Amino acid sequence: MTKAQRSKPHPNSPRSPSKERRAHEVRKEKKQEKVSRENRNFTQVYERGWSKLNILLQECPSAARFWVFLAEQIDTSGALIATQGALAKAMGVKSTKTIQRWSEELENHRSLVRVPLSGGVYAYALNPEEVWKAYDKDKEFAIFNTKTLVNTMGVDAARIRRKIKILMDETGPARKPKNKP
Repeated sequence: MTKAQRSKPHPNSPRSPSKERRAHEVRKEKKQEKVSRENRNFTQVYERGWSKLNILLQECPSAARFWVFLAEQIDTSGALIATQGALAKAMGVKSTKTIQRWSEELENHRSLVRVPLSGGVYAYALNPEEVWKAYDKDKEFAIFNTKTLVNTMGVDAARIRRKIKILMDETGPARKPKNKP
């Protein structure tokens, strides 16, 4: 028997544990890839999100339209990074002040966290308990839920810390809808 014949395993011989493990990993990766292809381009709106949208439609329909736009545009971390100018153009409004006003309305409703990045660029993160665009198991990594490090010497540091604390304080009083005549 030659050396080449001895090194080849017999077709009926069992695989080694490491080869079996690798084959299992390959099957698992293929299955995950197939599942990820099946679950593309979806947005989950939860009961809490539908309720929030209903309130927004009554109190501030334009902010509701902005919420829907953001829900369509967010990535799988629950956020969209954009300038206010780009959002104004995409929403068909002339002023970035309109985007600021809508953002503030959504922040007041605890539906949005807006994090300034630099040069007028913001990360707009929607509340993952209202709307989400990935698997539920990934919610803990949503920008809305992440720890935020802020340079304590920065001009905006105190404002950002205060805003995040207010928005993320789940034990605080819920915002009451405005009474309309």
